[in-house]
Amino acid sequence: MACNENNYIHRLKRGKEDALEYIVDKYLPLVKGIIYKVLSPLRNKSIIEECINDIFLSVWLNRSKFTGESYEFRKWIAAISKYKAIDYYRKEIKKLEISLDIIKMEDDNLLEDEIITMENQEELMNAINLLDPMDREIFIMKFFLGFKSKDIATKFNVTKASIDNKICRSKKKIKENLKNIRLEAI
Repeated sequence: MACNENNYIHRLKRGKEDALEYIVDKYLPLVKGIIYKVLSPLRNKSIIEECINDIFLSVWLNRSKFTGESYEFRKWIAAISKYKAIDYYRKEIKKLEISLDIIKMEDDNLLEDEIITMENQEELMNAINLLDPMDREIFIMKFFLGFKSKDIATKFNVTKASIDNKICRSKKKIKENLKNIRLEAI
């Protein structure tokens, strides 16, 4: 029996590999679209490909957990894709090395002056690493990866104003952290 629109879920649950091939053929554009939206700022095609493969592996390994009808499968695979992509993004963000060469500050303020005149880039990295994990991730997304506040707000499911406030507070904390780091060095 060949796999088709009417029987692919049943065949998938029975462990028939042709069902997975059918799902890959049918849902690959959807999965790629979701993955590219989340992971394209990383500019790493191998991570994107690895994530796509991981999604279809997850579908295969968790096939028994899908209990809906065929029209609900699209939502299920989209949710898996979204959360896998976010997991990959967070994992890669943690690996990101902070470099002053790619900092793009939006406004001209004292923090920017501090960063430009700073002799030791390690001080800045230490100051940023002292932020709370969520604040650090938002700061990196904003200034190192070039995300817009609106996009960051969407990723964290909060308002743009909330993200702007966190960024403002993070700048102040970084400035304080830099002062403390310099005082400790003396």
